[in-house]
Amino acid sequence: MVFGYSTNAFKKFTLNEAIEKIARIGFKGVEILGDRPHLYPPDFDDNQLARLNEVLVKNDMKLTNLNSFTLFAVGDTYLPSWIEPDKERREIRIQHTLDSLKVAKQIGCPNISIPPGGPLDGLARSEATQLFHQGLERVVSLAEELGLMILVEPEPDLMIETTAQFKEFIKDVQSTAIGLNFDIGHFFCVGEDPRRAFEELFQWVGHVHIEDIDPSREHNHLIAGRGGIKFKEIFESMAQLGYKYDISLELYTYQDNPEEAGQESLDYLRPIFEAAGLGID
Repeated sequence: MVFGYSTNAFKKFTLNEAIEKIARIGFKGVEILGDRPHLYPPDFDDNQLARLNEVLVKNDMKLTNLNSFTLFAVGDTYLPSWIEPDKERREIRIQHTLDSLKVAKQIGCPNISIPPGGPLDGLARSEATQLFHQGLERVVSLAEELGLMILVEPEPDLMIETTAQFKEFIKDVQSTAIGLNFDIGHFFCVGEDPRRAFEELFQWVGHVHIEDIDPSREHNHLIAGRGGIKFKEIFESMAQLGYKYDISLELYTYQDNPEEAGQESLDYLRPIFEAAGLGID
């Protein structure tokens, strides 16, 4: 199991620069932003992907996840989404996911993460859920063929926010290639106990995001140790359940000082990982 750091905190740097800086801090893994200014698939050819692989090998970095959640290259944080009424907009999201899967395979990344539908914006939940499932049906066969996971990430104010909503969604998913990107802070933001949520959703978890959140539960990613999340009890549950996948720090809110934010978080979390019995490289 590896603890990585997402390049979405390093948008002021190139992807290769971000990887080198993350390695120098002391992280053994990296989550790559699958969007501009980093790895937006249409911007990369085979030679550029080969160069990226060389940078990863040179810095002895493991890929923890390809974060294909945002689409700033053609939209914003949430849009185009899986559940927009406009079919052409939904098609953009579907194609981005297909492209991300192909790139993930080329760079040796075991999974990609995607948004949980999108903002409902007045759309009936039943209709939105149907659109989301229809979209996933277009991409899941490629994930299965490539041996990769598509990890849905619940998010405050989007179609899937809570443990109950994810369980309602996943019961109608037939493929084992669809799983969960468990963001600790997101479950805290929507009023849940992240430890209990993790235990309830454990069978679907394929990757974990870490950030701290203020006790007010406002959705604003903080340096680990500066908020109200009780990391030790969450890590203890992860260890007891035998969690074996990777964890990534996500601090896109610290683009002016990503290295300092990453170092402070790493220094804070390392002893908690050890005390909880969670084996982390």
